[in-house]
Amino acid sequence: MTRSVRRTSRTSRTRRTRRTRRISPICPIRRIRRTLQVVGVSTVAVLALGACGGSSDDADAKADASGSGSDKLSGEVTVFAAASLKESFTTLGERFEKEHPGTKVTFSFGGSDALAASITGGAPADVFASASPKTMAIVTDAGDASGAPETFVRNQLEIATLPGNPDKIASLKDLTDSDLKVVLCDKTVPCGAAAQKALDASKLKLTPVSYEEDVKSALNKVVLKEADAAVVYKTDVKAAGDKVEGVEFPESADAVNDYPITLLKESKNTATARAFIELVRSADGQKVLTEAGFLKP
Repeated sequence: MTRSVRRTSRTSRTRRTRRTRRISPICPIRRIRRTLQVVGVSTVAVLALGACGGSSDDADAKADASGSGSDKLSGEVTVFAAASLKESFTTLGERFEKEHPGTKVTFSFGGSDALAASITGGAPADVFASASPKTMAIVTDAGDASGAPETFVRNQLEIATLPGNPDKIASLKDLTDSDLKVVLCDKTVPCGAAAQKALDASKLKLTPVSYEEDVKSALNKVVLKEADAAVVYKTDVKAAGDKVEGVEFPESADAVNDYPITLLKESKNTATARAFIELVRSADGQKVLTEAGFLKP
């Protein structure tokens, strides 16, 4: 009777063990050890991985492939950009944030020379978009750019007059009339340097009532009716709508500015900063810029 009980107990334990083996996720180590004696270590390693259902690395790879890995863009990007880019870059910044939830694009617009000086002085920024190669050179010469800057658009000058052009301004030469209050950008700013280049090519001398720190400030003098005319970019005239009237002049073709953009060396969020630059240079980005009046590079 005792032997029968012992056999029944052993049989029950055996059945429970077999059931446990069927549902256990643990690798069949004994089976691998037997196989090791026949086929060698490297083959067994492969068999072991297959038997265990793969490694955590496989799961990570699948996560990356599905787009849920570490390549997701996030964080804040600070962009220093020429004042003439304000409208179009603001639009692109909003689009970027919408396409990449969890990101934020912060802009600092102004005269390219002042922005370049801030960057070389240690101001924190990720991207610099300048209105001329000359002002970009301030940053690259100081070793603050990461890689070579790339031209992404060009811009051409235009005369902004009061609505309806009451003074009948039709040419650059008309701005030399002493009865007119004319405003120019400072010569150190790209729009001012371009205006001076056009004047020199035409052998014209113009004494403005003021030199402004950036193109938006020059345009605003006309918008506020504090000046009769200003030499600004076509993009700024277009952005102002019916607040001003634009007058083209042929000399502007000799003073077109290239706009370069670059990732900055001290960027704290390089992946997201590069992605914003890619958007600017993409077909969608170029569409926004050309609609604003910029010329293709």
